[in-house]
Amino acid sequence: MATTAQTTAAQGTGIRTFHQVSIALQTLSLFFQASTAGLLLSSSHGEALHSVGARVMYGATMLYVLAAVLAWRPGGGSPRPILYSTGFLVLASVQVVLGIAHEPSLHVPLGVLMFGLSVLALGQILTAQRQERAGMHQR
Repeated sequence: MATTAQTTAAQGTGIRTFHQVSIALQTLSLFFQASTAGLLLSSSHGEALHSVGARVMYGATMLYVLAAVLAWRPGGGSPRPILYSTGFLVLASVQVVLGIAHEPSLHVPLGVLMFGLSVLALGQILTAQRQERAGMHQR
């Protein structure tokens, strides 16, 4: 019986870690996109790096959706992160379309918004983890 509880707790910890890593990867890929956007203006390699970064960012956003679903269903967490991650996926899709259409007047502000929202999501999950750890140490 104790083994089952330990296994379930270990799985929950692994899923939370996967969720945290997926948000961190998304945030880092969005930061990379901001960096390579500046290179578009000054380097011939900027377009290639920004294009590759867009694919990585989109993949990281899909990974975030997967992690949110896994944290909810098998991990027993809240379904709210699924809404957030799906919203990010929609924003990422719009961002890609705007980038392909060469609409910087919409593409750039949306990228800034996405980075800010991703930093907030990462901060929330890390804060929740710290509070959870602090609660465990007080028991």
